[in-house]
Amino acid sequence: MDTLGRLGEEYFRLHFAGDPFQAGVFGVPGFDAEVPDPGRAAAARQRGELARLAAQLAAVDLDVLDREDRISHAILSRLLRDEQQTLRSGVAEVAVTASIAGPLAQVVSTVPAGTGSDEEYLARLQKLGGFFDRHAERYRQAAADGRFPTELGVRQAIAQVDAYLATPVGRDPLLRQDPRVAEVIASGVRPALVRFRTALAEHLLPVGRPDERVGLCHVPEGADAYLGLVRAYTTTGLGPEEIHKIGLDLVAELRAEFAERGARTLGTSDVDEVLARLREDPGLRFGAAHEIVDTVTGALRRAEDAVPDWFRGYDIAPCVVREMDPAEAENSVLGYYVAPAADGSRPGAHVVNTYRPELRPRFEYEVLAFHESVPGHHLQIAVAQSRDDLPRFRRFAFFDAHGEGWGLYTERLSDEMGLYTSDLSRLGMVSFDAWRACRLVVDTGMHHLGWSRERAIAYMRGNTALSQTNIANEVDRYIAMPGQALAYMIGRLRIRQLRDRARAALGPAFDIRAFHHDVLAHGPLPLDTLEELIVAGY
Repeated sequence: MDTLGRLGEEYFRLHFAGDPFQAGVFGVPGFDAEVPDPGRAAAARQRGELARLAAQLAAVDLDVLDREDRISHAILSRLLRDEQQTLRSGVAEVAVTASIAGPLAQVVSTVPAGTGSDEEYLARLQKLGGFFDRHAERYRQAAADGRFPTELGVRQAIAQVDAYLATPVGRDPLLRQDPRVAEVIASGVRPALVRFRTALAEHLLPVGRPDERVGLCHVPEGADAYLGLVRAYTTTGLGPEEIHKIGLDLVAELRAEFAERGARTLGTSDVDEVLARLREDPGLRFGAAHEIVDTVTGALRRAEDAVPDWFRGYDIAPCVVREMDPAEAENSVLGYYVAPAADGSRPGAHVVNTYRPELRPRFEYEVLAFHESVPGHHLQIAVAQSRDDLPRFRRFAFFDAHGEGWGLYTERLSDEMGLYTSDLSRLGMVSFDAWRACRLVVDTGMHHLGWSRERAIAYMRGNTALSQTNIANEVDRYIAMPGQALAYMIGRLRIRQLRDRARAALGPAFDIRAFHHDVLAHGPLPLDTLEELIVAGY
């Protein structure tokens, strides 16, 4: 194996050793008995190993590499740099939260997705006690350094732990049929969560930051950390103020589209009335859980039928629709995607939330299906996994701006493909666009400009059709994961800009199937590398 190949494989193993939960989500074998180590010492070791690989990579002579190896070099260089930045920022130690960024949510959403043996699963559960203990220790260390979490995040994390502990062991979301699992949960996992809760209540709640100071700019060294995270998540040189302005301009454009589509669909062009109808009209809600499942399944099948006209043929894993487990659904998102197992033992899955269907808007679930399954994340990830000729680190990496940017791009693409069944569903497409545009304003507003949580919620309330509960949950997610929410719209904008440039340069020779192949078939890419690839094609 040459030096570049060796470094890529070393990175692959190092990355998933640092995040074995994610390995289970992607179906990567070899890590099913492990848990992450969230401690400061582990982060320092990981950062040191990444720096060692980066130094060796920098010594590789680019002149001797062919085109594909140059791409691998660029991708690996970016991965090593961005992961070091994320570890250096130390955001995790102040991100006490009940959102997906929190340790309990991570465990509940990722551990059951693992494909390991019963013995490996037991070994992982036995290590969860230490996982929660080290999280509590790091939170206390951060607080001792004057790096405090938000008070609301701590309260929500405590409530989340309480809700989990109040669930009988017989309905625990971590259960498997093996009777030993229940014993480990009762004797190991739950006592550790009691200790974790005590640390939250006694050490962190009294020092939590108020809602007026939720942004990273209010944490020592937070401003520089946020700038680094913005660049890592967007894989661009855009700064927070430029992104904030992009968001404001997009929101203004989308309000005009709300007015136009609202007049056609709801009989009013008043944007506030359109948003209120979408948010509050009970006639726009589902009547039963099976209607949600039927909607997303139908959207997936229509998209699969239309794929040949817009994409090249790929031999990829199938995608299924699965209802979310009731233990997870009550406080969870609309839906999410679980990648197929690398060994083919598990298909990709669009996991959809059907809890209390009478509260769930009909107009949101077609666009959600296209984003999460086909032509969105499933097509994207399954194509990357099918590329056996690529190094493993390229097939199983994830750049948020490329991955989530593609998912958002496909929401509008699906309209071009004729996949939406009604003007109401197209309003859902606009609503989802507005949601992601608002992220650019709100994330930078809180973490760079110092906005309060209340101001962020009010801005989203005035410019999206999300419910008040969903808006609050979204804002709390942005507080806990600074910069990540910027990746969606920044990625979508760049992909669309590259498509427009390619069409203008190639004229009648432009082929949408070839363009989509260039975006997908090289695996996950930083946006600057994607741009180089597209530009080289004309």
